[in-house]
Amino acid sequence: LSLLHSLRKKFENTEMFGQYPLQVNGFKDLHECLEAAMIEGEIESLHSSAENSAKSGQEHWFTELPPVLTFELSRFEFNQALGRPEKIHNKLEFPSMLYMDRYMDRNREITRIKREEIRRLKEHLTLLQQRLERYLSYGSGPKRFPLADVLQYAMEFASSKPVCTSPVEDIDTSAPPGGTMGQPLPTSSTAEQGPSSLPPEGSAPMTQQRVPIHKPFTQSRLPPDLPMHPAPRHITDEELRVLEGCLHRWRSEVENDTRDLQGSISRIHRTIELMYSDKSMMQVPYRLHAVLVHEGQANAGHYWAYIYDPHQHRWMKYNDISVTKSSWEELVRDSFGGYRNASAYCLMYINDKKPFLIEEEFDKETGQMLSGLDKLPPDLKAYVTEDNGLFDKEVEEWDTLQARKAQQEKLALAAAAETSAAMKSPQAIKVEYTRLLRFAQEDTALENDYRLQHVIVYFIQNQAPKKILERTLLMQFADRNLGFDERYATPQRCFLQLLFVMMSMWHQDYRNFRETTIFLMIGLELFQKKSFVEALMYLIYSYQYNRELLVKGLYRGHDEELIGHYRRECLLKLNDNAAGMFESGEEPEVSKGLSIMNELVVPCIPLLLVHDTEKDLLAVEDMRNRWCSYLGQEMEPNLQEKLTDFLPKLLDCSTEIKSFHDPPKLPTYSTLELVERYSRVMASLSRVPADGR
Repeated sequence: LSLLHSLRKKFENTEMFGQYPLQVNGFKDLHECLEAAMIEGEIESLHSSAENSAKSGQEHWFTELPPVLTFELSRFEFNQALGRPEKIHNKLEFPSMLYMDRYMDRNREITRIKREEIRRLKEHLTLLQQRLERYLSYGSGPKRFPLADVLQYAMEFASSKPVCTSPVEDIDTSAPPGGTMGQPLPTSSTAEQGPSSLPPEGSAPMTQQRVPIHKPFTQSRLPPDLPMHPAPRHITDEELRVLEGCLHRWRSEVENDTRDLQGSISRIHRTIELMYSDKSMMQVPYRLHAVLVHEGQANAGHYWAYIYDPHQHRWMKYNDISVTKSSWEELVRDSFGGYRNASAYCLMYINDKKPFLIEEEFDKETGQMLSGLDKLPPDLKAYVTEDNGLFDKEVEEWDTLQARKAQQEKLALAAAAETSAAMKSPQAIKVEYTRLLRFAQEDTALENDYRLQHVIVYFIQNQAPKKILERTLLMQFADRNLGFDERYATPQRCFLQLLFVMMSMWHQDYRNFRETTIFLMIGLELFQKKSFVEALMYLIYSYQYNRELLVKGLYRGHDEELIGHYRRECLLKLNDNAAGMFESGEEPEVSKGLSIMNELVVPCIPLLLVHDTEKDLLAVEDMRNRWCSYLGQEMEPNLQEKLTDFLPKLLDCSTEIKSFHDPPKLPTYSTLELVERYSRVMASLSRVPADGR
């Protein structure tokens, strides 16, 4: 509910809200942010004359609150001078239990009275703090000290042992034994003080001639009776007694006044804190359930969340792919801000009077814990049960359809195999035998004697054994002299073409296998030589090509875990080297390190993310954490700017594989060379993953 008071007129407007935005800059806790958001302050009148001036302002009140209350903390502002957004790192405290009574429309009048009382107390508090500041920072010059300390120092000075000799004069006129004495020039202090500045009895007579001897400070000696601290030249016991009495009394008065002011300030602070602590203003409790944290700057950073687990009664930290146990102290350290670049940007509170939102329910009759559908209202439970039944039926129909499709595909493959076999010689022979059998059974004229054209017709008509027929037919298909007969040449060509295609496919797979082996072999050799930049491309392409081979069969390629391990380790080594170059702060090294990351490491990260392998995901997390840790460190502005430009590329979670380097050109090896070199590399591996070969 929005209320606008202007020129003795009242306007009301009711609005819905989702996430409630709050400004952070200039406030120390969540209640101050809410107070500022609920009261937008006075609006100046357009008329400048005194008789037409009037106070006006806008107020916001909650008529109803949702079960989950979400506050969006605005920690970003635009820097006009730099022309870019900046993050606000100010500390902002928030409670684990938030009472929203003071912001409810039904408590409008009570809240206004309490706000007026708080305003009056704060005005009085400001006066007391100003008065206390005069005691704690006393003086009229640029340097100020606590007044009690000033009085104490004055008392210590007055109580110091008096010395009648000028320390400057003693140092200037002191001479080593046996030195020539001369008449010193009168100092300004001696001239002003007259007889009181004469040296004490027992000193050397002033009538002797003295020759000033200029010696370095290292050879100067202080008189043994000269005090190490300043002290008054002349002070009588009566003067000292009166002065000490005054200073003691004044210091006691100052200390009492300071304690009274501090006590009054503490009581006012306590009164303000307890202003809304009465039972009537604690009827709308909201418990903190989740905190979303951002670490970094305005245009880049890292995100994680703290969520309260009501079953374990503790906070849990959700950081990318890891979930760990946490505590309120760690949440405060990471979320309040003010210490480093991490701070909360979103708070989620849950109505504490609605435990069903997060807690388990129990059956009133059996006492057993309700779960799943049992927790739903009857009408919603019936709807979900019906919908689940329809879904189960749909799944069953889908499974039946898929089984039918699989059977059809199986039959289709069998038919295709038969069709393919028909192109081979056995089917062609069968077709030819059928044709010749028909010729042998036909009654033909004498001029068309098939026995002369086909020996098989002769054999059939003479009832030759079946094996003789088969062998003769096979020999005819293999006879090159029959190539002129199109009836024999066509099936033979089809068979040879099919055989050539199959042979080509198998030979191509074997060539791919050899190329993958060479990529892997060279990559491992370079890795062992710590040439990680050169090794990366070989290991990347060996992994990609090997994965394509393994799709066709388990024995078509190499061990995927082994290649994946060295690909992952190579990226981690490159990341460590690049981070070390960045930490050096030297411009050539920094640029080289960022170039390695931008050209090699960052383009390979989608390759690690695309298959959701746990070790690959952990490796990506380690690399990102290494660079995000620099956000909380002090560094030169140019390094900070380069880091800010680079981090969004590293933190991009997209699995899209973008433009990549072309594969390296491979040398040619004979079979013997390849076998020997590959065997030597695999035998010299210094580390094999536990889950590898």
